[in-house]
Amino acid sequence: MPGRLVPLVTDEIYHVFNKGIASQSVFTNKSDYQRGEDSLLYYKHTNPPVKYSRLFSLHKDDRNDLLKQLEKEKNNLIDLITYCFMPNHFHLLLKQLVDNGISQYLSNFTNSYTRYFNTKYERSGPIFQGKFKAVHVESNEQLLHVSRYIHLNPYSSSIVSSIEQLKAYPHSSLTKLSTSKVESSLITDQFKNIDEYYKFVIDNADYQKQLQTIKKLTLE
Repeated sequence: MPGRLVPLVTDEIYHVFNKGIASQSVFTNKSDYQRGEDSLLYYKHTNPPVKYSRLFSLHKDDRNDLLKQLEKEKNNLIDLITYCFMPNHFHLLLKQLVDNGISQYLSNFTNSYTRYFNTKYERSGPIFQGKFKAVHVESNEQLLHVSRYIHLNPYSSSIVSSIEQLKAYPHSSLTKLSTSKVESSLITDQFKNIDEYYKFVIDNADYQKQLQTIKKLTLE
């Protein structure tokens, strides 16, 4: 099997994305999105002691203690800077913290979610299109642009129809920037406050939507 065209280098940042086979939906309802996002957060840890699916066989107190300990250790494969889940694909902005960290992280996440999806919907085989794609982020300007592109995806793809709906879209990090779920300070610290970052994102919303429409038309 040929190697990856873009090498994944430790301490570098990458825009990582993949979609369902034949562009089929891989997140079909609220529980699918929740499972995907929870798995995404769980597998950033280097050596989680149990598979995510086994967490729920533990007593609630034991499960909470395990998760708290993992967060306390901060022994991670990657920093999850921003993300967005869409019905048939996902976008992640990741910083690799250890050698092979991104590849291991994506393998753990996609394998776990695929097992869940196949069990729930009584199917078998892969649900994502082969190897994930990765684009190296080479400048701060690109970093900001990619973060904005990821957060605007639901609007530019018409999954939501208004800016207010985008601000409330539950399956992206845009609503979680001030929480511990993402390591977004690399981006948000460049703005006076979170509202200034929101403005940076939203000011480009209609332009990005126009570009998305043009792209679709040229492919038809």
